[in-house]
Amino acid sequence: MTAAARQEVVQARRVVVKVGSSSLTTAAGGLDADRVDALVDVLAKTREDREVVLVSSGAIAAGLAPLGLPRRPRDLARQQAAASVGQGLLVARYTASFARHGIRVGQVLLTSDDVSRRSHYRNAYRTLDQLLAMGALPIVNENDTVATDEIRFGDNDRLAALVAHLVRADLLVLLSDVDGLYDGDPRTPGTRLVGEVTGPGDLAGITIGSAGRAGVGTGGMVTKVEAAAIATGAGVPVVLTSAAHAADALAGRATGTYFHRTGKRSADRLLWLAHASAPRGSLRLDAGAVRAVTERHSSLLPAGLTAVEGDFTAGDPVDLLDESGRAVARGLVNFDARELPRLLGRSTHDLARELGPAYEREVVHRDDLVLLRRNQ
Repeated sequence: MTAAARQEVVQARRVVVKVGSSSLTTAAGGLDADRVDALVDVLAKTREDREVVLVSSGAIAAGLAPLGLPRRPRDLARQQAAASVGQGLLVARYTASFARHGIRVGQVLLTSDDVSRRSHYRNAYRTLDQLLAMGALPIVNENDTVATDEIRFGDNDRLAALVAHLVRADLLVLLSDVDGLYDGDPRTPGTRLVGEVTGPGDLAGITIGSAGRAGVGTGGMVTKVEAAAIATGAGVPVVLTSAAHAADALAGRATGTYFHRTGKRSADRLLWLAHASAPRGSLRLDAGAVRAVTERHSSLLPAGLTAVEGDFTAGDPVDLLDESGRAVARGLVNFDARELPRLLGRSTHDLARELGPAYEREVVHRDDLVLLRRNQ
């Protein structure tokens, strides 16, 4: 780690730490109290001069053994049941462990729906910020007990990157069962640790695995690299290492992989809309509307619509498609799917005169719209 990178780590005043299931539980399921205590000891020390937010996996894994499940279930219903049992055990274990250091904890459970909508985003930020202001340590997890496939983050690496953006963190630390990013399978002789990543070009030619070794988590190295890209693109540097090296990572010592920031810090909630939401449908735009949305950053009006697909309600995320069917933007729609067909291609003035003033509004307001530049 370069001197500049070390300085960024040491000077970070607000830190988000993410820990994976494999670092907290046994492969058979159930919490490993010694592992939890070891992590808590490190975070308690870090918290002496910094604010810490913990994003913790482990709820589903912790619920496996108590429910007699031999492995992580594939179906959503049993995952939700395991999370319901395991989340209580996980927070109870953290509460007891942090209490040894006189630290209070607060549980915050999120779904992508909680933070892609404007008012929900503000509420999530205020809750986390107030917990920190009152001296509590927030423990964040996806709300697996109620999250459906449509509103799931999919993995806590991505959730951690988005939480780091939400709370305006100075650093994100991703803790895994692997001590960093390697240029191949770390179990293969001759592979090397990638010490620093300054941008996407540094990852060219690197084979990134997609499965965790312990079998109790949802992601692998690929989700961590993707999370690092989200965080660094939002101006938050990232350290990726193993839970065993957490103290070294937070102290700025050479360990794991350091991802340099590639973008600027922003308080824009639209990062969540782009990375944490799943579209419930799509709107096809004519060429003029595509230019208005992508080049002039305008709202989408009914006059620019040519077709509607999907079953969604007002407030849901939808993809905006160009004439070739390519998604160019995503936004929160202001109408139900059943309302839109009769609005296609019509001006807001005509709609207001015929249907009333409620129809003199944007289909997607520009404040609720984000360009999908990765698809352009």
